[in-house]
Amino acid sequence: MASIDNLLVSLLVDEIVGGFIVTVPPGHVGCIYSVFQGVLKNVWYPGMHFKIPIIHRVKLFNAQLIEYTIAKDVVLKDNKEAMSDEIINAVTADNKFVTVEATALIKLDTERLPEIWQNIGENFVSKVVRPVTRSRIRKVLTCHTLVKALSTDRSLIEDEIKQELRDSLSNHGLFVENFYLSSLTPIEGVQIGEDTDIFKNEPELLKTAEEIKKERLISDLSQPQSDPNNGGFHARN
Repeated sequence: MASIDNLLVSLLVDEIVGGFIVTVPPGHVGCIYSVFQGVLKNVWYPGMHFKIPIIHRVKLFNAQLIEYTIAKDVVLKDNKEAMSDEIINAVTADNKFVTVEATALIKLDTERLPEIWQNIGENFVSKVVRPVTRSRIRKVLTCHTLVKALSTDRSLIEDEIKQELRDSLSNHGLFVENFYLSSLTPIEGVQIGEDTDIFKNEPELLKTAEEIKKERLISDLSQPQSDPNNGGFHARN
């Protein structure tokens, strides 16, 4: 299973000459913490750099493209910062449930790493990546029916989720290169509002489903309806 270590490499880096020199390996960048100034704004790219022992501490981040995998064999119980997620349950436009497996290709904005480290900290997978990814996948799927999601709308759904993730994660210094749906599996016989194991395991999904149903009801009531008596339109009461 991918780990947060894929992004946050280590608290320790190679130090030589009494800790005055730090080497940043290829594919990585370094952020510097000063005991007097906090997180410094400059970023160290691959190569040799000079630091002040005791005063400066260097943290390495992976600057390469990383896979964020959503799959049924992922278990987050032992590692909340794993660069992955358990299978996601979502609701389609026609109130059907599907399970989602997918892969997102994510890369850190290296120039904004000091900002990420300062404002979000080391737990940005559990704080940002995972909740945003779950939310955007569910949001997009509520706009597509089950039949179309399983057939003609698949590529469209991938593009819409990718754009949603880009819009949301870019604000946090994360760039989404691409998004791929591995599988969309219908959950037969499940309807919104039922007391199911899905809701018990994910209470936030029950709330989402209820809100979606309420929003659709309000939306339907507000739509103008044809009036057979006068050939015009009126809103439902």
